[in-house]
Amino acid sequence: MNELKISIEQVNPAVLWGPNNDHFEIIKKQYPKLKIVARGSEVKVLGDEHELAVFNDKFAQLLQHVEKFDNLNITDLERIFGAKNVTAATPQAADAPNDKSTTGEVIVFGPNGIMVKARTANQRRMVTAINNSDIMFAIGPAGTGKTYTAVALAVRALKNKEIKRIILTRPAVEAGENLGFLPGDLKEKIDPYLRPLYDALDDMIPPEKLKTYLENRTIEVAPLAFMRGRTLDNCFVILDEAQNATDMQLKMFLTRMGPSAKFIVTGDVTQIDLPKKQQSGLHTALRILTDIKGIEIIYLSGEDVVRHKLVRRILEAYGDIQ
Repeated sequence: MNELKISIEQVNPAVLWGPNNDHFEIIKKQYPKLKIVARGSEVKVLGDEHELAVFNDKFAQLLQHVEKFDNLNITDLERIFGAKNVTAATPQAADAPNDKSTTGEVIVFGPNGIMVKARTANQRRMVTAINNSDIMFAIGPAGTGKTYTAVALAVRALKNKEIKRIILTRPAVEAGENLGFLPGDLKEKIDPYLRPLYDALDDMIPPEKLKTYLENRTIEVAPLAFMRGRTLDNCFVILDEAQNATDMQLKMFLTRMGPSAKFIVTGDVTQIDLPKKQQSGLHTALRILTDIKGIEIIYLSGEDVVRHKLVRRILEAYGDIQ
């Protein structure tokens, strides 16, 4: 009798095996001639060499699906294993779409099958633009989803193994508060400025996997000043709140780009927190980079606001959108 050992470290076992191990029981029923044992982060399978080869191929497809979408349902199991009339031991939640073909707007699947979508015309333009260009500027007022969409595009690229790292950065500029008087060390002082980036990641990557990514620097979240002197290659880099970067800072950031990188710059020119005598580098960049091939600029508007319906009315009242 032959033995096959398969590591499942790269996926969430709760998603893979399902509630009450329903998925595990379904898989076992498809291969009655094999003895399948799951212990911790490993699956051990005993049986005929040909049967093991067939199982290994199908199980690899299964792991690839769970790693990519962090979601698994009965329809997925039927598709992957070619099973018919598969039923679970307990009622299942409504099936989430199991691939992007069900809607062109889905950018990435988050934990528990959450679908992160490009929900407006300009958000969809962002998706197209980053596929065709290596640098994209996404400019618009608060609530238009420019940062969230940018992070989703970066996570998709990481999941698809198009890049090896994600780097998310922001200028650490006070919006009326004094950074020096905040409690804690440098990291604790700066983290509040980076919190929106962490929040977006929380929606798209399971907590344990995100923790691992942050610890091994597959995902790096850092202030803009930390980018100086570096070459950022084979990665997806997002500069958020770019309206608070000076001319020299934005030039420094854009010239960090390695030959195999994607850069997205997001900003809101109506919310500049720099000292009054200091010019926003975003204004300059939008003026001088407009006609460079490979750089695309997407302007989002009030029509793209995807927060509470009152947000659009508030922005209109303040004159940020017409």
